[in-house]
Amino acid sequence: MVKILGQHDEKTLQQLLAVAERAEHVALMADGHMGYVMPIGGVAAYRDRVSPIGVGVDIACGNAAIRTDLPVEAIRPHLEELADGIASTISFGMGRPTNTERDAPTDHPLFDSAAWDAIPAEVREDLRGRARSQLGTVGGGNHYVDVFSDESDAVWVGVHFGSRGFGFIAAHGFVALAQGAEWRSLTPQRAANMNAEVLLDLDTPLGDAYWTTMSLAGEYAYAGREWVARKVVELLGGSELELVHNHHNFAWKERHHGEELVVVRKGATPAHEGQYGFVGGSMGDKSVILRGRPTDPAMLESTVHGAGRVMGRMQAKGKWRKGRLVRHGRVTHEMMREATRGVVLRGGDLDEAPQVYRRLDDVLAAQGDSIEVVHELTPLIVCMAPSRTRDP
Repeated sequence: MVKILGQHDEKTLQQLLAVAERAEHVALMADGHMGYVMPIGGVAAYRDRVSPIGVGVDIACGNAAIRTDLPVEAIRPHLEELADGIASTISFGMGRPTNTERDAPTDHPLFDSAAWDAIPAEVREDLRGRARSQLGTVGGGNHYVDVFSDESDAVWVGVHFGSRGFGFIAAHGFVALAQGAEWRSLTPQRAANMNAEVLLDLDTPLGDAYWTTMSLAGEYAYAGREWVARKVVELLGGSELELVHNHHNFAWKERHHGEELVVVRKGATPAHEGQYGFVGGSMGDKSVILRGRPTDPAMLESTVHGAGRVMGRMQAKGKWRKGRLVRHGRVTHEMMREATRGVVLRGGDLDEAPQVYRRLDDVLAAQGDSIEVVHELTPLIVCMAPSRTRDP
């Protein structure tokens, strides 16, 4: 069974239909676009199998949002100062940034879990050490820490990121093992191998080891997002009243169409009846807290995870070589400033400008009555990894 919501380009649709040849059921959310093997915004249900590339290289990427006890007027006069505090306290960026805060959760119980034994012994301790140092760091790309106000002028904190280097390395490692190769350092050849689908039977040692590691990465991502979100609430001087938290790159065992299936969501938010989710827009658009409603079973109880890209990264910011612009992109710093007017922005590159995304209202409308918007969140502060392009 194939279910498609919204409008998509032909390549994205072809990618979904290729996945449908191997899955029992597939669905594509309205924010969908091309990904590795399976489109972002795609959902696929399998019998007793899991797709590591479907789950993605950022295992357990997701969103968390906290409603605070603060009214927006308590922080509005201090937005610039608060943005500086967030940007200097929380670690953003690629590579191996370390959480250097005094209360960094380096002693989290997950580091003593027996699940680490599912990772090959020759790389296990290095990966555990990397994970320990990165817990509570945000990373780069479209990952962020935002401060919002809702329709009642209550302040919210929202974050978006996943399992950092731990999930990235684990995803590539298990795909390599599944393709008969060694768990090895990332190479261009190995990156190219992510274009070939791999399905692991859960009743095999390799499939079981992947599922165990994926689940551990999910626990890791939850711990990291909650630490960051709560740290920012502390910086704002508020207290937590409500937490909404969900993965959108993950696999779950669920019951659909009368049987238990493994449901892989790649850039799609679980939306079971009554379940709350936090879905972010672009840095210049609103975000929402939504709730799942009874819906068409073909949608596999899923919804969008964001607004959805309509422009590639190089298309947006151009081509840069050794710090020099060699080909202009379609988005300028002036365009980005205009689209984020009224938002205090720290970091954020042209490839994350509002112009590269759909409007969140449009993709939510395409999802129909499968979800209910509970809160609309207006961005006040957006913090992302520092820009790599220069403003002339």
